[in-house]
Amino acid sequence: MAKLQIREALRRAMVEEMQRDERIFLMGEEVAHYKGAYKVSQGMLEEFGPTRVVDTPISEGGFAGLGVGAAMVGMRPIIEFMTWNFSLVAYDQVINSAAKIYQMSGGQFSVPVVFRGPNGAAENLAAQHSTAVDSLYAHFPGLKVVTYADAHDAYGLLKAAIRDDNPVVFLESEMTYGVKGEVPDEEFIIPLGQANVRRTGSDVTLVTWGKQALNCMGVVDQLVSQGVDVEFIDLRSLRPLDHKTLFTSVAKTGRCVVVHEGHLFAGVGAEIAARIQEACFDYLEAPVLRVTNRDVPQPYATNLEKLVNPSPDRILAAINRVLGRA
Repeated sequence: MAKLQIREALRRAMVEEMQRDERIFLMGEEVAHYKGAYKVSQGMLEEFGPTRVVDTPISEGGFAGLGVGAAMVGMRPIIEFMTWNFSLVAYDQVINSAAKIYQMSGGQFSVPVVFRGPNGAAENLAAQHSTAVDSLYAHFPGLKVVTYADAHDAYGLLKAAIRDDNPVVFLESEMTYGVKGEVPDEEFIIPLGQANVRRTGSDVTLVTWGKQALNCMGVVDQLVSQGVDVEFIDLRSLRPLDHKTLFTSVAKTGRCVVVHEGHLFAGVGAEIAARIQEACFDYLEAPVLRVTNRDVPQPYATNLEKLVNPSPDRILAAINRVLGRA
């Protein structure tokens, strides 16, 4: 059992898959000679050479489109966006091409491409580099949208994404690349669409994904120490969504709080709350509450960042409210 940084777990997953299948290549800004903006691809150029670890110009629309075309003719590209904020200039390629070509071609073309890179807020990167794009991509059928909270899941989910024959949006985080966790030495794959129940409980269901799972862990420990039996679900996959795990939990606890980055209006949390209300209405003892970013562009100043992003205090307050303890 190795203890790896998340960046090392992601690198190990890519290296193993590229060793297994010569059709896989990595392409993006600074992935080769600079070893990745966040050193995720360190050492990969030396192992695989410049035809399989490819530096690109600053042209997301160009290299995202190249990746889609390469996938259509039998390659299996991994396209790295330096940040998902930059993917917005390639939105047409991801949405109108990658997500739709299989259906539009009547199944003649699959698009086995992974788009990956850091998502959401980091520290002091301000509005144009801090967007959480979860809802922007989860909205469209044809894409799978996946994220992780720890090194174990980063490794297992990325390997599954690379092997998938559909386009996969793989959301990472600058703030957690250096977080260490245990990853088994033997190879394993985590199926896409399978949530992780990090703690079972009977009083309230806490639902989150990505780095917000790390933000929630301390809150869960605090509530458990107060005698609150929290069921803690890390979704890991937004498309496909693990409805069975989600609905089974809420039917048991009768209460739910959803925590995620991104804005309250039309966020993924709104979709989850609506589906819970439709499927579990008779079991609910309180409204489903959401804790999200404040509905403003991300500020630069550290003190304002802390006010805008989900915080342990806000998560705790929402859980106490659904428990009638506010």
